[in-house]
Amino acid sequence: MVSNKRLKIFLLVFSLLMAMFSYYAWQIFKTPNFDVDKKPFALLIPKGSTYETVLDTLEKNKLIRDELSFRFLAKVFNYPSRVKPGRYLIYETTGNWELIRKLRNGSQDALKITFSNIRLKEDLAGKLGRQLAYDSATIYRLLDSSSIVEPLGFSKETIPCLFIPDTYEVFWTISFEDFLAKMKKSYDRYWTVDRVQAAKALGLSPSEVGILASIVYGESKETSEQSRIAGVYWNRLQVKMPLQADPTIVFAWKDFTIKRVTGRYTSINSPYNTYRLIGLPPGPISIPDPRVMDKVLNLEKHNYLYFCAKEDFSGSHNFAVSYSEHLQNAAKFQKALDDHKIY
Repeated sequence: MVSNKRLKIFLLVFSLLMAMFSYYAWQIFKTPNFDVDKKPFALLIPKGSTYETVLDTLEKNKLIRDELSFRFLAKVFNYPSRVKPGRYLIYETTGNWELIRKLRNGSQDALKITFSNIRLKEDLAGKLGRQLAYDSATIYRLLDSSSIVEPLGFSKETIPCLFIPDTYEVFWTISFEDFLAKMKKSYDRYWTVDRVQAAKALGLSPSEVGILASIVYGESKETSEQSRIAGVYWNRLQVKMPLQADPTIVFAWKDFTIKRVTGRYTSINSPYNTYRLIGLPPGPISIPDPRVMDKVLNLEKHNYLYFCAKEDFSGSHNFAVSYSEHLQNAAKFQKALDDHKIY
């Protein structure tokens, strides 16, 4: 009788101990253990990092609530010898086991990179440098390297044409060569056989379409006018007339605060000075938008050789066939600039 009573007490105590142990184990494994706001924290682990490096990053950002439990599980599951580089998101609900399993398996979280309205190669390098595991100086050097860009079919000047504006998912640790290869696949998807043939019919290469599209976009954001403006520039190319595109002058100066292009600006010695030189500049003046490239490929056929912004600053333009008519339109716009003290 006494033996049975002792057995019952033992089983009860054992059950309580097991329940307590299970609850503690559950807390170690599953309970959220990181001070993260609603926005997830991106833990970046560069190549060559050690377990202590990872801990230092977590500690410096004051993320771990219970470091002892994290260290215990990390050693139990041999994470210190299985550190893998990458970008890993930590959420407010993340527990020790969830994060350790993600880290030891190298299960990175992809990041999204969006290209739109980037003017300079330096800006592109800066944007990529803020998101990929390379600094902007290294990226610029690679984009400015003939040995890197020429195998892709581009020059140092035309390489921005490779980047089709869109949102891309990539891993933080992607090699830059693989990143460029991904961009090339997107570029090739855009340049279908029909588009290549349309460019050829205009006497333009794909890169030249991109260059012209960047100029058209620089001239007007009005989609209803872009194919007509493209037609004006195409007409000028046919008669070997300088494009005289103000956006190329602004680009040559790299001063995007210029509001009025005057003779002082058009005197610049630059391959992008389309007032002095005939033909397209050597590269685009921004990453060309595929929608505007489609406007170029389907440019409006007409006899206009001139256009000028309307004096009402609506963003629309007056088009002219003759130079005398153009001078009248230009005089109206110049007067409006003077009236608004835009010099």
